[in-house]
Order: sequence, then structure tokens, then C-alpha cells
Amino acid sequence: MTREEKGTMISELSEKFAATPYFYITDASGMSVAETNNLRRKCFEAGVEYRVVKNTLIAKALETLPTDYEPFNESVLKGFSGVMFHPESGKVPAKLIKDVIRAGNAKIKLKGASVDTALFIGHDQLDTLLNLKSKQELVGEIIGLLQSPAKNVIGGLLGAGNKLAGILKTLSEREEK
Repeated sequence: MTREEKGTMISELSEKFAATPYFYITDASGMSVAETNNLRRKCFEAGVEYRVVKNTLIAKALETLPTDYEPFNESVLKGFSGVMFHPESGKVPAKLIKDVIRAGNAKIKLKGASVDTALFIGHDQLDTLLNLKSKQELVGEIIGLLQSPAKNVIGGLLGAGNKLAGILKTLSEREEK
């Protein structure tokens, strides 16, 4: 790879890392060609972009970003590295990795992940990443919590209003008799 090609690759990766808030760095070094092709097919079906990139190029691309990815250099960027990008959810690549492992192909390992600039290092973080809620899910929960007291007040007023109307109707009928 020439110096110009490396420069182009670094700038492409920098743009991709800056534009994609969710990316995972994996180790699939023990996988056969068929297993790797299966992984790539599953990534394509899930809308995940998967690339195998040299660690030095990843490190140089991450250096151009404002977020500090220094912990990745110490432990994540060693050995074989594949990068998974997903534009909308930090949970999709984690689910994909877990599904590949469940299918009997436990040779893929999570080395590290960045979810909205929060760093997760190590394969043991996979379950944590699976349990993360997306921004839309959190906003939905907050809206539901904010609407709950208003619904209770409105329900109470409507219920009390109906009860009060019933009492007034009963009292007005009594007076007529």
C-alpha cells in the first residue's frame, strides 16, 4: 500500500468515524473464509458495514477526532481488527456478534466499541452493549413518564366531574319529588 493510498484510507476512516457514532472493533482472526463470508452476509443483512483495517490506520484515523480514543491504542488495537459501523443503533452490532457466537461460531470477539463517544473495552462488555437503550427509546420513556402525572390529574378530574354531575342530578331529582 503506497503512502497516498494510506493517506486516502486514513481520511476515509476519519470521516466514517466522525459520521458514525456507533462502531465496534472486533477480532475475527480464528474464522475460516466461509465463516468470514457468513459474517459479512449477516452484517449486510443487518445494515452493518464491516471492514478489515490495519490497526495503525485505525489509530491514525481516531487521532484526528476530537474524542480521546487513547484507551483503544493500549488494548484494542492489537492483532487482527475488523470494524463494524452502524449509523443508527449501538445495539445492532452487539446483537449480531452475539447471534454469530450463539450459532456456534465463537471465534469472533469484541475488542472495543464506541457508542456516542462512550468507550467499551473488552469482550465482557458485550452484554452491557446489548442492554443499552437507544436515544429514541430513552426519549419515549421520558415522554411517557412526563405524561403519566398529567393523565392521572385529567383522569381524576374527569372521574370527579362525572361523580359530581351524578350527585347534582340525584339531588335535583329529589327536590322535584
